[in-house]
Amino acid sequence: MATFYVVSLCIVASFLLPVSTKGAKYNDGQKVPLYVNKVGPYFNPQETYHFYSLPVCRPEKVEHRSLTLGEVLDGDRMAVAMHEIKFKEPVDSKELCVVTLNQKEINQLKEAIEDLYYFEFVLDDLPLRGFIGHLEEGSFLPHTHKVFLWAHLNFNIAYNGDQIISVNVSTTNHQPVALDDVELPFKVQFTYSVIWSSTDTLYSERLKLKGSGTFFPKSLEIHWLSIINSVVLVFLLIGFVVIILMRVLKSDFAKYNVSDDDELLDDLDHDEVGWKIIHADVFRFPQYKSWLCAILGVGSQFLTLCFGIIFLALLGLFNVHRHGSMNTAAVLLYALTCCVSGYVSSNFYRNIGGTNWVWNVVLTTSIFSVPFFVIWSIINSIAWYYQSTQALPYTTIILLMLIWLIVGFPLTILGGIFGKNSAGSFNAPCRTKNIPREIPPIPWYRTTFVRMTVGGFLPFSAISVELYYIFSTLWGREQYTLYGILFVVFVILLSVTACISIALTYFQLSSEDYRWWWRSLMCGGSTSLFVFCYAVFYYYRRSNMSGMLQSVQFFGYTLLACYVFFLMLGTVAFAASLKFIRYIYVNLKMD
Repeated sequence: MATFYVVSLCIVASFLLPVSTKGAKYNDGQKVPLYVNKVGPYFNPQETYHFYSLPVCRPEKVEHRSLTLGEVLDGDRMAVAMHEIKFKEPVDSKELCVVTLNQKEINQLKEAIEDLYYFEFVLDDLPLRGFIGHLEEGSFLPHTHKVFLWAHLNFNIAYNGDQIISVNVSTTNHQPVALDDVELPFKVQFTYSVIWSSTDTLYSERLKLKGSGTFFPKSLEIHWLSIINSVVLVFLLIGFVVIILMRVLKSDFAKYNVSDDDELLDDLDHDEVGWKIIHADVFRFPQYKSWLCAILGVGSQFLTLCFGIIFLALLGLFNVHRHGSMNTAAVLLYALTCCVSGYVSSNFYRNIGGTNWVWNVVLTTSIFSVPFFVIWSIINSIAWYYQSTQALPYTTIILLMLIWLIVGFPLTILGGIFGKNSAGSFNAPCRTKNIPREIPPIPWYRTTFVRMTVGGFLPFSAISVELYYIFSTLWGREQYTLYGILFVVFVILLSVTACISIALTYFQLSSEDYRWWWRSLMCGGSTSLFVFCYAVFYYYRRSNMSGMLQSVQFFGYTLLACYVFFLMLGTVAFAASLKFIRYIYVNLKMD
C-alpha cells in the first residue's frame, strides 16, 4: 500500500511540476521554436482567447505544444507559429502570409483593437507581448476615430553563446494598416523581421529580466509607510491586550480567589457578576460539532498551505514569472496538505466527545471542495460559452479529479485515522453541569453582529493597504516579489486576529455569556466580509475590468478566496480564545 501511494505521488508530481529550467542550447542556423499563445483585453487579465481565433496568419493544420498542468490552468494554449526563426540568422521584412478579410473579419479585428487586445507569443520559454493594433482619437469637434492593425513584427533577440537570454517584439519602422473605409475584399500582408544581438548577461540571470520588458513595466516598490503603519498597529494592539487584560485579569483573580469559605462563595454567587460564575458552563460542548471541527481542520490546512507557499517563495523555489508556477504549487501543496485537515478535525472531534468520525472526515473533505467545485463549474461553463482559453479541457478536469481522488481524499482519511487514534480527553479545567445556566439579556452593543464588525474591521485595517498590491498582482499587471514583506503582513494579520478574539471573548464571558465556541470563530472569520467589500470597491474604483466573463471570474474566485480567509482566520481566533479560556480557568480556584 505504501509503495502504491509513493508511486501515485510521483505520477501526480510529474504532471504538476514544470519543465526543466536549464534552458536549450542552439547551433548556428538551428530553428528556434516560436509558439503563438493567447490574446485578450489588456485590462481583463483573465479573459483570454486562442491567438488563432483572430483572422490572422494561420497554418492549415494547427500543431499544439504539450503543456504542464500549471500552464493549462493559467490559460495557456500554445501552438506552433508560422514564423521561421533560426539561431543568429537575421531576417528583414519577410512575408509571413497574405490574409483576405471580409467585413465580418474586419469588424472582429476592429473590436479587438478597440478593446486593447494584446497577444502573447512564447520563444524559448520567454513570453513576448504586444498589441494587435492601435487607435487614434482626434479632437472633440469634429471627433475622429481611426483603427490601425500592426501587420509587421520585429523580433529582437539577445543571446549569450549558444543560449537565448532575452527577447521582445516591437513594431517600429513600419506603418500600420488602416481598417477604416476599406474596399472589399481587403488583403493584408503580414511580415516580420528578426534582429539578433549579443549580450554579456548570463543565462542564470535571464529570469530576472523576464518580467522587466516594456509591455508590463510596472513592478511593486517597497511600501515602507504601510508596513510601518501595520507594525505599529499590531504592537499597539498586542500591548493593549497584554497590559489591559492582564491588569483586569489580575484584579479578577484577586477578587475571585479571596477565600474558600462557603459563605463568601455564596455571596459571590449571588452578588458578583463576571466570568467566574459561568465556570460550570463555559466548557459545555457546542452544537454541530462536526461542522465546527471540519472548519478548524480545513482552516489549519490552509494556514499550512499559505506558510508553505510563502516559505517556498522566500527560498527562491517559487517563481512567479514562470508559466503556471503559481497554479502548480497551489495544486500540489493543497493535495499534500489534506492530511492536516483530516488530522486536526478528527482529533478535536474526538476531544469534544464526537462519535461519528466517518461523517466528520467526509464533511472535512467536502467543506471546501464542494463550494469550490460549484463556483468553478459556473465559471468554467461561462468560459466555455465564450470559448476562452480559461475554460479547462476535459482531460485536465479528469486529471484534477484524479489528483483529488488519489492524493487529497486518501490523505484526508489517513490524517483522520491518525487524529482519531491519537486523540485524548478534552481535560476541561472546570466540571460542566447538566443543566445550562440562563444567559442574561444582551444589550445591542454586545450582539454577535457588533462583535463581528469589531473583530473583522481591526484585522482588515492592518492589511488594507497591502491588499491593494495583492489585488493588483492577481488581477492586474503588477509583479509582486516582496515575499518577505508578505510574510510579515501575514503574521501581523494572524496576530491581530488572535488578540482581538481574546479581547472579545473576555468581554463576552464577563457578561455571563458562555456561548463562545461558534462566536469566536465567526468574529475572527468576519474579516473576510471586509475583504470582499474591498474587492467590490477595487473592481469598480481601482480597476478597468469589465465584461461578463471577467466579472464572473473576479467575483467567483474572490468569493472563494474570502471563504478561505474565513476558514483560516476563524481557526486562528478559535484557537486563541480556547487557549485564553483554559488559562484563566486553570488559574481560578474552585470549590
